[in-house]
Amino acid sequence: MSTEPEPAEDAEDAEPGTPGAAAEGAAPEGTTVGDTATGDAEEAKKLSEAEAELAAQRLERERIERRKAEKQGPIPAGTKLSGKAADLLAAVRAVESGEKPVAAVFSEPQPARRPAPEPRPQPVSARPVAAAAAPAAENVESVGRVLAEGGAPDALAPQVAAALGEGADEQLRADPWQLLRVPGVRPEQADGFARALLGAESAPDDERRGRAVTVWLLEQAALAGHTALEMPALTAALAQRGVPDADAAVQSALAEGDALVFQDALDEPGVPARRERGDGAEADEEDEERPVRVLVGLERYALAEESLADGLARLINSVPKEDGSAADWEQAAASAGGSTAELIRAVAGHGLVLHTGGEAARAEPALLVRAARGLGLRAWAAAHGPIGRARFAAHVARDDVPESDAAAVATVAGLLSGAEGPGRDADGALDLDLLVVLDAPQLDVETAALLTESLADGARLVLAGDPAVLWSVGPGRVFADLLAARICPQVASRRPDPGPLGELVSGIGIGELNQVEAPGKEVVIVPVRDAGEAVHRTVQLVADSVPRAIGVPVEETQVITPGHGGAVGTRALNVALKERLNPGPGRFGGFDPGDRIAYSPAPGRTLPGRVVKADVGGLHLSCAGEAVVVPQERVEQSVRHGWALTAHQAVGSRWPAVVVVLPGDAVQALSRPWVYTAFGRAQRHLSVVHGVDQALARAVAEIPAKPRTTRLPALLAPQIPTAD
Repeated sequence: MSTEPEPAEDAEDAEPGTPGAAAEGAAPEGTTVGDTATGDAEEAKKLSEAEAELAAQRLERERIERRKAEKQGPIPAGTKLSGKAADLLAAVRAVESGEKPVAAVFSEPQPARRPAPEPRPQPVSARPVAAAAAPAAENVESVGRVLAEGGAPDALAPQVAAALGEGADEQLRADPWQLLRVPGVRPEQADGFARALLGAESAPDDERRGRAVTVWLLEQAALAGHTALEMPALTAALAQRGVPDADAAVQSALAEGDALVFQDALDEPGVPARRERGDGAEADEEDEERPVRVLVGLERYALAEESLADGLARLINSVPKEDGSAADWEQAAASAGGSTAELIRAVAGHGLVLHTGGEAARAEPALLVRAARGLGLRAWAAAHGPIGRARFAAHVARDDVPESDAAAVATVAGLLSGAEGPGRDADGALDLDLLVVLDAPQLDVETAALLTESLADGARLVLAGDPAVLWSVGPGRVFADLLAARICPQVASRRPDPGPLGELVSGIGIGELNQVEAPGKEVVIVPVRDAGEAVHRTVQLVADSVPRAIGVPVEETQVITPGHGGAVGTRALNVALKERLNPGPGRFGGFDPGDRIAYSPAPGRTLPGRVVKADVGGLHLSCAGEAVVVPQERVEQSVRHGWALTAHQAVGSRWPAVVVVLPGDAVQALSRPWVYTAFGRAQRHLSVVHGVDQALARAVAEIPAKPRTTRLPALLAPQIPTAD
């Protein structure tokens, strides 16, 4: 590893040193089981990533409604602005564009997260796609009048109408705190709106206010990764928000069906987890006396987590489909050897298998897919985006592999929507025998539930990924929960990531920031004193030092920084990098042809790409080789410059060279998973623009991932039979 002395301007001038004295942010930023894919097979293949996201989200909403109906029954139930109206509009716009973090009531100390829990209209691709229906014009107009009466900008009318649906104006007038359903609106802003509409009737102890703030807090918790909140945490947060009777507020939300309450048994040390016996017998009477925790959650995530637990239990308890004899599986395992052999043997006899490892370990699921297809199984892999799909296809492909095997990888959204993959059988299940899901830590509970629901009895599911990376931007910690539950075989890869970068990142994964030998300047530390110097040195590294000293061109170098805001956030860095690398007037929404961009086809999803051109149809992008057209009205919310990204935006991708920027104000955002993820994006070279002193080593050694409250382990325990 090298440390670049302050006078030196280039990576090639660096001297050997140590990183010990020498980075967490989040990016703001599903899918479902459809009965059949629309259109013929040829048309489905042409669907873009954005179309797949839209189709999957549409089906997701339909699935939630169907599952809700299956429950026991229905639950009763601008122009120029200034002052508070301008602040309210700015807050909503900031959250929509991902530039401003949502409320950090339950979040980690990260600069930004996923902008909204509900899918919102997305940009369309070059090929037309049916978008979600816009609210009726008369509905928007009537909502605008109510907003104006309350001093809120009428420009928010489309969002309010979309959130509240038909009769939104009457709902808003009857309960002004329903304004909190618009992402970006905060309780104090809704309070001001309510006072303007209700006058003296508006009060902190208003039942409507307590109910709306309860739902808002649960939504903020979901943005922070929780699928539910323990009752004491929720009531404490309500008290902080000025709700006088927090218990009554929660009870009101439960009575109106805005939230659900659960009682989950707590495991005690030395006491086995409560499970059904193999013969289906009920739990022992002593289980009745187990302590419980009371949780409250939104129905959307409760249904998803319950569905996920049911689906996983079904796969575990089902007998895997018999494809190939035991001797055939053993021969395939013996030919592979090592931890790949362990993976193949585990998959041969189990419906659910977990596989862990770093970047080099991705070769093992690729070998599994090859072996399974050689045995006659319909085996497929699914990545979270086109970049991950291409990376895995490269692992599968080789000269003696049939083209069909190399192409047996899809995106998760495309697989679920029917745009990619094998399609579905007559019963609506995915027409496959084995599914390998890559980058499994990025699975949130909703997407994971949709995948398991889509698998037929007897199918095999392999969840593969690196448990040390950042968790999903959506709620849940599916992969981590399953690893901790130990309800199925787990295969840890023994393939280490090679070279100095592999050694450095592997050490970080176990809490050690080690000095590594980097004779080829694979790792360079660039000390900086302040924000201005950090921006200057970052631009210099990308534009000059790395291309000249390392041989990696500008277009293959990625900057990663903890957050969007601040003097050294993505916005500031992208302004400086554009000025140096692609100066221009920003003729279309601040963008020019050739600009590097980050395009979000859906909340929590980021596709790096480039601007091709702009015309009356919108902003034309090239993302992972796919043409996308973003309409003018959606550019601000869905596209931002992409020379610099956050670690959450970068997860799942890798670049030949990466420049990680750690400004002094990033100390509170640092954690081991963030550092591991950011540093692990580099393939050949890593430069660290370092201004956090000892905070980096302290974060790696002492700050693990912040816990998330989830119900998956408790839901799984009674469904997995014990041996006795």
